[in-house]
Amino acid sequence: MPLLRRAQAVAVIAFAVAASSISLSTPAVGAPADDPADCSSPGPTLRYLVVFEQGTPRSDAKAEVDQACGTTSVYYPEIAVGVATSPDPRFAERFGTDRAFSAQGEQLSHKSRSPASTERGNAGDERELAPTDPATVPTADRSAEQWDITMIGAGAAREINPGSSEVTVGVLDSGIDAAHPDLRDAVDSDASASCLTGKPDTRPEAWAPTTSTHGTHVAGTIAAADDGKGTTGIAPATRLAAVKVVDDSGYINPEAAVCGFMWAARNGMDVTNNSFFVDPWTFTCEQGPGHEVVYEAVRRAVDYATSREVLNVAAATNESTNLGALASGEPGDRATAPSEDCRVLPAGLRDVVAVSAVGYDRLKAGYSSYGLGVIDVTAPGGDRRQRAPGGDGCVLSTVPGGYDKYCGTSMAAPHVTGVAALLAAENPGSSPEELRRMMGDDARPVACPADYDMDGSGTQDAYCAGYSGYNGFYGHGMVDALAAVRN
Repeated sequence: MPLLRRAQAVAVIAFAVAASSISLSTPAVGAPADDPADCSSPGPTLRYLVVFEQGTPRSDAKAEVDQACGTTSVYYPEIAVGVATSPDPRFAERFGTDRAFSAQGEQLSHKSRSPASTERGNAGDERELAPTDPATVPTADRSAEQWDITMIGAGAAREINPGSSEVTVGVLDSGIDAAHPDLRDAVDSDASASCLTGKPDTRPEAWAPTTSTHGTHVAGTIAAADDGKGTTGIAPATRLAAVKVVDDSGYINPEAAVCGFMWAARNGMDVTNNSFFVDPWTFTCEQGPGHEVVYEAVRRAVDYATSREVLNVAAATNESTNLGALASGEPGDRATAPSEDCRVLPAGLRDVVAVSAVGYDRLKAGYSSYGLGVIDVTAPGGDRRQRAPGGDGCVLSTVPGGYDKYCGTSMAAPHVTGVAALLAAENPGSSPEELRRMMGDDARPVACPADYDMDGSGTQDAYCAGYSGYNGFYGHGMVDALAAVRN
């Protein structure tokens, strides 16, 4: 289940031309720019993420793109990153393959490979979602099924502080169903946008969910209404912004992620939730061109958002991978080329709060990635092998038209985001670093398990390094909503 990863059957992006018409065999550095008159248009027109030297003026950036036979669709001068389009397959070569990358082109050239970023299970299957009729949404109170909310003390915390409408959380995901009765009063339409092309589109139909229920589920964990119906979120008074970065095939292209962070920064959001990792690879050291471009662009966008007082929270992925070993290139990790920059985006970046998942028994969920020095805190994401009383052990939250239970680090991250929203309400004006430190200080330490043989095979499924106060499975421990409003 989600951290968004699509099934093999939905891995193909629909373009009118075959992948063979696109040349991706380009040198590592750019060739001298040709005369624009030599531009060709064998199609299709692809989007490219383009990176410039910091401080490059908008006019100079546009001129470079024009010279390489492209068209600038958006430019973010604050970080010197832009998005360009071109029908010329030589665009990246002209511009410099160390500075331009097309995730669309990568997808076309690997049509048989599953996209990298989603484990969404029943969180979406490319079928068009029907519009929600609020009158048909069940009204039964299901809060007793929210074992996850109890685990972090959020019910008691709401009695003290339900959050604040002065705090805005950007949900970078597949869109939020603003017609859902539990969410309609929380969603700020003026702060919402689609970032699928890398350029913000504020039309409500652009940022609404179309095929995936994932973003609506995440949003409900953070701020579903405390109205005695359905479910209740951790910080129900918080404002939500739907920032759509997941396309209808389940991809999170890097230009969409960059746009999402920049939109959050420019619109004064306090926290972002990122229950995804950036396509087209799981890790930045996997084989293929463009890793440096993607890493640099996303890093700049996250750093800029942090500098504008945005705290970014991200799921650690459902890869069951030791991210700490991966980053250090230790033997036995999943890196194809050990590198200090082998990490997952955005959870592996320095200022991002990386979240692992636990099940009902407070053990690391079997799917959850982990790693000493990477994981900051843990939260309930559910695990079907750790069954809750009367349930399957997954997390109940809102979906278009009603409610459903999902498991994943995608479900753990919004618990942390909700607690961050409470901290921001309790401590207005605090910096992202201060909020992060308070969250770690308030977290309840969780010691490494003495035995982590989840399947009873007699072999440890993963090894937890560290001590009770800080370790690779749980970071500083379980987030604590009650401590956040008491301290």
